Amino acid sequence: MNFAFNLSMIDSILEENVRRRRLATAPYDPVAGFGSPGTRFTLSCPELDPPSQHIPEAMRQLPEVQSLLKGVALTDVFPGSLELARFQWFRLRCAYDFPFWAYKTMTIKQKGGGGLEIPFLLNAPQRKLVGVFESMREEGLPIRVILVKARQWGGSTVTQLYMLWIQLMRRMGFNSLIVGHQGASTEEVIEMAKRALDGYPRQLLVEPGEEIPEKEKVYVSGGMSRSAISIPRRNFRIKAGSAERPDSSRGGDYALVHLTEVGIWRKTQGKSPDDIIRAATSGVLLQPETMIVMESTANGVGNFFHKEYDAACRGSSIYRPVFVAWHEIEQYAREVPDLRAMAERIYRERDNTFSSDDRYATGEYIWRLWETGASLEAIAWYENTRSGYNNDDQMKSEYPSTDEEAFVNSGAHVFRRAAAIALKKSCTPPVRTGELVADGDYGEAALTGIEFEDNPKGALKVWEMPEVDSDGYAAEVSDRYLVVVDVGGRSLKADWSVIAVFDRLRMETGGVPHVVAQWRGHCDMDLLAWLSARIAKWYGEALLVIESNTLETRDPERFVDGDQSSFILNQLRMTYRNLYARRQSPEDIVQGKPRKFGFHTNISTKPMIISNLVRIVREGLYVEREEACVDEYLTYCRRENGSYGAVTGKHDDILMTRAIGLHICYNEMCTPCRSQSRRREPAQLRAVIQMTIF
Repeated sequence: MNFAFNLSMIDSILEENVRRRRLATAPYDPVAGFGSPGTRFTLSCPELDPPSQHIPEAMRQLPEVQSLLKGVALTDVFPGSLELARFQWFRLRCAYDFPFWAYKTMTIKQKGGGGLEIPFLLNAPQRKLVGVFESMREEGLPIRVILVKARQWGGSTVTQLYMLWIQLMRRMGFNSLIVGHQGASTEEVIEMAKRALDGYPRQLLVEPGEEIPEKEKVYVSGGMSRSAISIPRRNFRIKAGSAERPDSSRGGDYALVHLTEVGIWRKTQGKSPDDIIRAATSGVLLQPETMIVMESTANGVGNFFHKEYDAACRGSSIYRPVFVAWHEIEQYAREVPDLRAMAERIYRERDNTFSSDDRYATGEYIWRLWETGASLEAIAWYENTRSGYNNDDQMKSEYPSTDEEAFVNSGAHVFRRAAAIALKKSCTPPVRTGELVADGDYGEAALTGIEFEDNPKGALKVWEMPEVDSDGYAAEVSDRYLVVVDVGGRSLKADWSVIAVFDRLRMETGGVPHVVAQWRGHCDMDLLAWLSARIAKWYGEALLVIESNTLETRDPERFVDGDQSSFILNQLRMTYRNLYARRQSPEDIVQGKPRKFGFHTNISTKPMIISNLVRIVREGLYVEREEACVDEYLTYCRRENGSYGAVTGKHDDILMTRAIGLHICYNEMCTPCRSQSRRREPAQLRAVIQMTIF
């Protein structure tokens, strides 16, 4: 029966592959209009060339088109000679049909053709992007798109030409601005515009019958500036600026803005990508056919571009997201001698999570490519190309199959990408944001008169308010809340300090811990300690765990202002009784050594808690609420020397609170219990190992 089921699956795969290849190789003819993006209908007229044309739906209501649909002769619709009538039709269609206009008026250099100029024929990814532009334009919406580029398929080029089409054929006086990463790229933009205009039909710049003097230039350079040109006949200008020189992007009456390679724009003192973009786009009106296109190759997660793209995917942004996978690009496919044998192989190996050679993808990943939409021929190309790379991340960086892959940096990533991304499903905005205030900042005063003050710019995010009784305990439930502190520093260059709150209530009935609150910021270590105690007390006198590395053995990968843990924790334990203390060895007990407070992260405990966290993330054994934590999972790597840490420029402070907290949740605390007799005992007095993982 299983064999018959497999045969049925193989037949289904082969049938689906035929459909995918048919779509990938479907004919595209921008002159006839077949295969062009947008909603279209067929117009037949024997005097047209070709006589049958598939034109944009928006043209249907034009008087000229209505007449042609009724069978009126072309020369009657456009009086004059047949040649003049055809030119008038050409002009009319150019104003509504971008792919047709691009093919008929624009040229590009043929790859490998020795500089030969050929008509601009949109490839499949370009048609996909233009389809998004056209859908927004046809809906009468301002065009706002954020594009993640994979390889060089011409996303920037087609964006600039689409803007030029609006300027030349659709709107008079629409100025455009292109902001690139470096000054050299801005000059290339202007040179490309000049080349496009040099070969542009001059008759399209004037009314029918009007002539442009032979010596009149189509465009005029912007004086001494090499970064701007003007087109007097259409009353618009094209200007290029760079992120390196933010002032070059300020001011101006722009209707079309193209922001390119945003992912690699650097944030420096007084200049950030969002500041530059705000300055460049602030004057763009929310009216039809205005455009703002933000595009880039991906450059890791957690940065400005990634956050903007993610917001667009969630539908909480004005931008529409666009991503092109490698298998959507025509040339990435190769012939397969035996398609059935290949289909049987990828289906048979679909659950294999290991590969015998670093130069081959796992069966699980190859099956994922099929599920993503790649044809068998595309997968064959991928497997062949994959052998030229010695690890998965290199290949996925060059040829991402999904937008999530596109954003991942190189490196030996610790967490499975799919498992980490799955945690985003429960990530939501906090129900309250602000700060906890008390009667004072130190000692007993820091733990009395506690109140939550709402502040949209506050550092404390709360997803679930504490459930406590009138005495301030966790509503008759012992071992419910856990507060974990990862100590950073007070300076902007130091790591962030993070305080995370876990609610373990659902573990009583076989559920998993939930992150219910988080504070993240910079402050002095002593203030941080009392703030964390205040949060712990607010959450029903939760068990408070503070990372407490000593100067001799503290984690060298983590940059803080210096270690003051012994002094601070000794002060804190005199006031807050439910403070975590490390387990004592039998030798320490016999020798009467004092208990050590705080969790010690070192070369022994760090691999342990990270391995535990990998398992918990993989199996979905906790509920995350903070999306930035997932970003940290995606950029957390095991280095060549065996140490763990975030990739350059990223953080792991939120991640470490999860590693410590979830280790303690599952290994050092009792199961939450609704017992009156146990509710006021400090959790550390009851700590037992609940589950052995290693």
